[in-house]
Amino acid sequence: MFEATTREEVCQCHCEGARWLGTGTSGGFRDADAVYNVTVPEGFDRTDLASYVDERRRAVGFDVDGPGLLTGVNVAHARCASSGPVTAMATVGLSNPAALPLEKDTHERNNRDDTEEWRPGTVNLVVGTDRALADGTLAELLATCVEAKAATLSKLVGVPGTTSDAAFVGTEPDGTPAEFAGSATTVGAAARACVRDAIRGSFEARYTDDDPPASVADARHGVVTDRETTVFEPER
Repeated sequence: MFEATTREEVCQCHCEGARWLGTGTSGGFRDADAVYNVTVPEGFDRTDLASYVDERRRAVGFDVDGPGLLTGVNVAHARCASSGPVTAMATVGLSNPAALPLEKDTHERNNRDDTEEWRPGTVNLVVGTDRALADGTLAELLATCVEAKAATLSKLVGVPGTTSDAAFVGTEPDGTPAEFAGSATTVGAAARACVRDAIRGSFEARYTDDDPPASVADARHGVVTDRETTVFEPER
């Protein structure tokens, strides 16, 4: 059973006996009873990230070991959504949007103010299901959740994510097996809805008193992917 608890600036997503797949330096396949989402302070420059997460979660009384995600957003803005076999937790900050325009002549430009301390916003997701998923299906669930994140943010603010987004998805190995986790499946459909609503809830909580940046140009930091590629057909 997936449960989320916030203490000060640490959010624990607990799921006894879970197997996780995550992105980032603490990611990959992990067996752990919890995943953490931790707010970092202004000017954060630690490189021993796993040790930092351990220090922070112990400091607020979380004794269960587990990997962690980091964010510049106060995790007081975390929001959860649950539907059927899936629960999702999200934190949303958009100070560093990453735009992907389809047109090459976009007016958007990279924006990184190196004169300021960089405190990335980040969109972090932790999604758990009580269904038992094989490793390949867990990877499919991760793709489904990231797709839902991108679709939701594109509607809300016109970008699919930020430069530092991260996600963990988890399964209960002793649960009822599910062979697939794409958008048309029970697990995938629930995950899409939960990710959408958790992101929307955190977005609304975070930006109650101020507005998110209207574009990369308006953000403190951000990137536009504007490089050229060579498009070709596979050999026949």
